[in-house]
Amino acid sequence: MAAACGYAVVLIGLLPGLVLLSPGVRFGAALALQCVVVAHTGGALTRVLTSASVRLVALGFWLFAYVWLGLAPLAMLATDTYPLGYRTGQATAFATVALTELGLLAYSAGAALAANRVRRRSVLLEPLLSRSLVPVPVLLLSGLAVVLAVLLIPRQGGWDAFFTSRQAVRESGAAIDPETGSATGTGRTLLIWAVAVAAFWAMVALVHLPRRPARDQVLRRFRWILLPLVVAINLVVNNPISKPRFWSGTVLLTLLFASSRFSRPQACRLAAAAVTAVVLLVFPYGNYFRYDQREPVHVVALAEQFTGGMDYDAFQQMQTGIDYARDTGFSPSSALGPVLFMVPRTMWPDKPVDTGARLAEYAGYDFKNLSAPLWIEAYLWAGIPSVIAVFCLLGAVGARMDHIRERLAGKRATLAALLVPGFAFYQIVVLRGGLMAVAGPLLLLLTIPLLITGRAARSARSLSPAPPYETAGHVPIPGTGGNRDQPHQLR
Repeated sequence: MAAACGYAVVLIGLLPGLVLLSPGVRFGAALALQCVVVAHTGGALTRVLTSASVRLVALGFWLFAYVWLGLAPLAMLATDTYPLGYRTGQATAFATVALTELGLLAYSAGAALAANRVRRRSVLLEPLLSRSLVPVPVLLLSGLAVVLAVLLIPRQGGWDAFFTSRQAVRESGAAIDPETGSATGTGRTLLIWAVAVAAFWAMVALVHLPRRPARDQVLRRFRWILLPLVVAINLVVNNPISKPRFWSGTVLLTLLFASSRFSRPQACRLAAAAVTAVVLLVFPYGNYFRYDQREPVHVVALAEQFTGGMDYDAFQQMQTGIDYARDTGFSPSSALGPVLFMVPRTMWPDKPVDTGARLAEYAGYDFKNLSAPLWIEAYLWAGIPSVIAVFCLLGAVGARMDHIRERLAGKRATLAALLVPGFAFYQIVVLRGGLMAVAGPLLLLLTIPLLITGRAARSARSLSPAPPYETAGHVPIPGTGGNRDQPHQLR
C-alpha cells in the first residue's frame, strides 16, 4: 500500500504537476479530459508496478500509454506547443483525447474479461506458450545467424559502420529507417532485420537451453562454440548506436526479464520501476547516435522535452488522423496492408501506404518518417467500433499471456518465459506505429521462436533419452564471471 501511494503521488500528482506549472498554461475541455487520461494511465501503471504478480505485457502497454499519450499530450495541450507544424482546432483536440480514453477503457475491459476467464484453458495461447526449446533447431538457428552475419554485414558498410551511427548504416545500402525499420527496399530491410532478430533469438535460446547429460559432449561443444560468436554478432547488429532505441531496448529487456531472477515479483517490480524511470528521463536523449554529426546534449524541462521532440509526435499524428478521416472517410481495406506487407506493389498496385506517411502527406510535410499510433490506425479502418474491437482483443490477449507466463514460471526454457518479455516491450513500437513499418520485424520476432521450440512432451523426449536434466538452468555468457545459478549476470 505504501509503494502504491508513493507511485501514485509521483505518476498522477508530481509529474503532471510539473507539466501544468509551465508558464502560459491554457485550460480547456480537452486539457481537462487529458487529466482524466493521465489519471487513468498513471493509476494503471501504478497497479502494474506494485502488483504481486509479474505482468510484463501490461507494463509495456501502460508505460507507452502514460508517457506518449498521457504526459506528452498534457504538455502539448497545456502550452499549445507541438513538435510538428500541423495545427487543429479545439474540437479535434477534444475528439483525439476522447479517442485515446476510449481505447484505454476498451483495453481495460478486455483485460478484465480475460481475468474472469482465467481458469479456462486458452485453446490457442496455452499450447503455443507451453512449447519448449529443442536443441537441434536452436543450434541450426545459431549457425544460420553466423552465416547471415558473415554474408550481410559487409554489405551494410562493414563491422565498423555499426559502431558509427544509424545514418552510416542507413546510407551504406540498406536504407533502413532508424526508428521504424522502414526502407526503400523491403527485401533488403527484411534481410538485415533477419540478421538482427535471428542473432537475438539465437543468443536467448543458447543461454536458456537446458543442459544435457554430461556424456552428451557433442551438443555441449557446439553450444560453447556458437555462444561467443552469437554474442559478438549481437554486440554488432543490436547495439544502441546503429539500431533503433526501441529495438535495442527490447533486446536488453528481454534478456533481463527472461532470466529466472527477474521472474520473481519483487525483483521484477524493482526492474520495472527502473525501466519506467529510464523511459521518462533517459529515452529522449538516446537519439545521440542517430547521425554522424552529433549535437551537444541539452537537458530541458519536462514540458519542453515532450513538446519539442519528434519522439512524441503520436498525439499530434492522432489529431491529424481525425481531420484526415473527416475529409476522406474510413478505409477498411487499409487493414490488409500490415497483414500482406510482403506482397510487392507490382503485384498489388493499390497496396496501402504506411499510415504515418499518409498522414504526413495530408499535413503537407516533406518528411514521411512519422508515427501512427494504433488508436488512429484502428480508427481509420472503421471508426469507433474497430477501436473498441482492437483494444478489447489486445487487452484480453495481453492479460492471457501474462497469466500463462506466470503459471509456467516454474518450467524452464518455455516459449512463455522467452517470447512474452520480447512481445511485451516490442509492443511499444507496435502501439506507436505505423503498422506497415513494424510488420516485418514483428513477424520475425514472433515466428522465429516457434521454429526452435516444440511441444513439451516432444521436447522432453528429444532432449533427454534416459537420464534427466541437470538441475541448473542457464548457460552463462563467457567472460561475465557468472555461473549456472546466476543467469541474471547476462546483463
